[in-house]
Amino acid sequence: MLDQFELVGRAVADPNRIRILTMLKGGELCVCQITAVLELAAATVSKHLSLLRMAGLVRQRKDGRWIYYRLAEHGANPYAPGMLALVATLVIDGDPVLEGDCVRLAAVKDIALDVLCAPDGKAAVSAACCGGSVDVHAN
Repeated sequence: MLDQFELVGRAVADPNRIRILTMLKGGELCVCQITAVLELAAATVSKHLSLLRMAGLVRQRKDGRWIYYRLAEHGANPYAPGMLALVATLVIDGDPVLEGDCVRLAAVKDIALDVLCAPDGKAAVSAACCGGSVDVHAN
């Protein structure tokens, strides 16, 4: 059983995975949306999501071409709910990276998935986030 605790502990030991968990507090997101907010390669985001799923922290569902992730309410890993609650209470409001993610996510959610998930979807994200008056990287 301690191996399940270790799995959850390792899953939350990466800042990008904490960013994903924090984003998912607001509800279910498509992989393309998560990738756009993190500004990481799709393969890297998939690896992070896979580790979170194996730890029982997130659930996935497929709907047509899109795969959606959400926080797991319960599951096979008994340590997952407690760790999610701990992460939610320990993540500090005002963290500049998480605030930037929040601003970027709001812009990304306004982009239709068929546009965002297209091969040139990065251009739509840049136009929505950086072409306007919002600077998600401002400190």
